[in-house]
Amino acid sequence: MPATGTYRRRSSTTLTRGFIAVGTGAAALLLPLLGAHTASAAPAQSAAVAAPAAPSVTYTNDLDGWIKESLAVMAEHGIPGSYEGIHRNVMRESSGNPRAINNWDSNAAAGTPSKGLLQVIEPTFRAYHVPGTAMDSYDPVANITAACNYAAAKYGSIDNVFGAY
Repeated sequence: MPATGTYRRRSSTTLTRGFIAVGTGAAALLLPLLGAHTASAAPAQSAAVAAPAAPSVTYTNDLDGWIKESLAVMAEHGIPGSYEGIHRNVMRESSGNPRAINNWDSNAAAGTPSKGLLQVIEPTFRAYHVPGTAMDSYDPVANITAACNYAAAKYGSIDNVFGAY
């Protein structure tokens, strides 16, 4: 019969354990550096894989598309408003005609007629123009976005406008 006994691990001194720990740690730190200089590996690939480009959004060239594009610009600039609020006001102000002009009210009599989908006068358009849109008050997206920016400053949102403003 084999003798039974307990397995005894050889004791090591603290100093020996320290050398082993330091030696192991140093090797862990140096191996990547040594490997980078001496190994011939395949070319490194970029750690960040380029994300596929987001599909560009296209808008229809009609009232629906102009409102949707304006809402996207407004969202980028923190301007509140909804599709319904914009549509309601556009229909009241211009019946959806981006070339509409009011030549008979007090603004027109003063030389600054209201123009475009939301009937904005030129000084108001310039003051509330939103970067990223055309500097043309007849441009449907620029007109809607500037008018909504003005309505947000004056009424909190285009959604709060239910009459001439």
